[in-house]
Amino acid sequence: MNVLVTGGAGYIGSVMSRLLLEKGYDVTCLDRLFFGTDSLKDIADEITVVKDDIRFFDPKLLKGVDAVFDLAALSNDPSGELEPQKTLEINYKGRVRVANLAKKYGVKKYVFASTCSVYGFQDGIITEDSGLNPLTTYAKASMMAEREILPLADNSFSATVLRQATVYGFSYRMRFDLAINGMTLGYYRNGKIPIMRDGKQWRPFVNVNDTSNAFIKVLEAEPELVTGQVFNVGSDEQNVQIFDLAKLVAESIGIPFNYEWYGSTDTRSYRVSFGKIKEILHFSPQYTIGKGAKNVFDAIKDKRLNPDDPRTITVKWYKQLLEMQQFIKDTELNGVIL
Repeated sequence: MNVLVTGGAGYIGSVMSRLLLEKGYDVTCLDRLFFGTDSLKDIADEITVVKDDIRFFDPKLLKGVDAVFDLAALSNDPSGELEPQKTLEINYKGRVRVANLAKKYGVKKYVFASTCSVYGFQDGIITEDSGLNPLTTYAKASMMAEREILPLADNSFSATVLRQATVYGFSYRMRFDLAINGMTLGYYRNGKIPIMRDGKQWRPFVNVNDTSNAFIKVLEAEPELVTGQVFNVGSDEQNVQIFDLAKLVAESIGIPFNYEWYGSTDTRSYRVSFGKIKEILHFSPQYTIGKGAKNVFDAIKDKRLNPDDPRTITVKWYKQLLEMQQFIKDTELNGVIL
């Protein structure tokens, strides 16, 4: 069975590609490779890597593909605000294009990587049937894509939306701009855990390995269980307020609880129910927040992760790419040959 993973070299995709290989699937990775190929170097001879953009790739790539995991996107809220129109082009229109082409070329299963941030700010416990309140371009693009992709589902095309909790844990394309990972790095560098004000905001969390396995659960489920469905991905136990999260991180890596505040008060706060995916797909995360944070801390200490790699902070890396792009344009206009 051939699975195409868009964004397969990314934070989640690089972990997911390995799990698919372990289960015996053939894997094709479609990725723009803004962050390079290091995340796939040890499995490069076991998968097919296609460097291309979801907005423009040759649809013939989908011939012979059985399933698509659609992860390609400009990641996180700050990155989405750098060029909002570009975010909508890629995260919304680009992924709708992938879904439509997948259906046209006979792909049987399509799984869309959405986010719980579509819920924005809400009181109470949110289910898949709750109203959406996206507060950022990144979240709005996911909501808009969901609304065009789900109606494509029918008896021959199983389309499913997975709204992922905030992801954490070790990855081959590491990100330190995610809450738990960033807290862990902050302590390693400064002896203090950074906490975004005011610490009372609720957020659900899920490990990168667990969310990857949720996609595989959908892939292996009977179509009637997942076609046209939306699932929140995470666990009820990992709905945590940010201040308490910092305490958990400190405890897991065996350090005194020293912290520092940063940023303006976060306007996003939501608690999410994960009962549906547990009941229907028997999905239960295997990682705890403590285990995930400890794995990241140990990987930094063991030098398996480089905390100084500029690619680990997504928005900063995108800014560098944009500056380089502008530099190239300027030099070309001035007749400079690079």
